[in-house]
Amino acid sequence: MERKVVASKVPEVTVLFWIIKVFATTLGETGGDAASMSLHLGYLLSTGIFALVFVLAVTAQIRASRFHPLLYWITVIATTTVGTTLADFADRSLGIGYPGGASILLCLVLASLLAWYLTLGTVAVDSVRSPRTEVFYWVTIMFSQTLGTALGDWTADSLGLGYLGGAALFGSMLALLALAYFWTRISRTLLFWAAFILTRPLGAVVGDLLDKPLGQGGLALSRYTASAVLFGLILLLIFTLPHRPAMATVPAEE
Repeated sequence: MERKVVASKVPEVTVLFWIIKVFATTLGETGGDAASMSLHLGYLLSTGIFALVFVLAVTAQIRASRFHPLLYWITVIATTTVGTTLADFADRSLGIGYPGGASILLCLVLASLLAWYLTLGTVAVDSVRSPRTEVFYWVTIMFSQTLGTALGDWTADSLGLGYLGGAALFGSMLALLALAYFWTRISRTLLFWAAFILTRPLGAVVGDLLDKPLGQGGLALSRYTASAVLFGLILLLIFTLPHRPAMATVPAEE
């Protein structure tokens, strides 16, 4: 059977991908807090605003005919900001608490991945080429970003590790996943999604470390300044370094 190489609508998973992902998740924390706390919009209104941005960004991403780095990362940032305010709303305003919120969101992530796999037969990122696959991809990412926020806050606040301790914990877990990638034959797709989820709580605790008051263990930096610097770094990486789409080998008739 003849086969051909085709490009997906998402980036190749490289070190650059993970660096931008951590910056984006940290921006999601500082940006979400800036809207809900610094601007006093509250968690519910902020979630509504960011949810609208998320829907618009995903719609543009799905309508695009090929991979666009700037559009892709703006969509990721949209998922992580709405994830921040949605998790805070569920955990704090609804009184679910961090354990309850994290448990519900973990089930949603797993359910999304299972539905995706049962429908299309794979959850690999290089398969993200059709609108239906993209819907599964972005829904899964939105749930994972929200889960990561709840995990980060739970670790830093309720478990008493603090922001530095939380960053060390999630950084160590990501390092273990990297070792598993290079030294084991564990499914690369499984390792990708595990790492994707864990980069969010890492960004959450780093974001809180930057903008929380000194009395709470933070550095008390301006949320607006931190968000602007992080967004600037993301743009710098997007426009100065090459970004390639993930490639897949498929039957020629596809």
